[in-house]
Amino acid sequence: QVQLEESGGGLVQAGGSLRLSCAASGRTFSAYHMGWFRQAPGKERDFVAVWSRTGGNIAYADSVKGRFTISRDNAKNTVYLQMNSLKPEDTAVYYCAATTVWGQMKDRRAYDFWGQGTQVTVSS
Repeated sequence: QVQLEESGGGLVQAGGSLRLSCAASGRTFSAYHMGWFRQAPGKERDFVAVWSRTGGNIAYADSVKGRFTISRDNAKNTVYLQMNSLKPEDTAVYYCAATTVWGQMKDRRAYDFWGQGTQVTVSS
């Protein structure tokens, strides 16, 4: 098992930047594919980005391509989401997620472990 804890959310003006972090417990972090999802009020939890355990597969939602960058540091058991050029529509609770099985990685059902989420609010 792995436990995940997000941090780095906050309030930012449109056009600004934030970096989210997701710290994982346990000694097998490198065995997990790591994803980021977000959920706005009244909406489904949507895929944002994924980084495979080897780094050979990285994918983004179309809505964040060119603005967000996912990365990971296995030595620190941490995955990051750098968010630039933020828009009000990026406002959501952001969650990191983990799984050992590569599959439909844009589907939240593919992930076994979730953090508690961190709020990102972008003002216009």
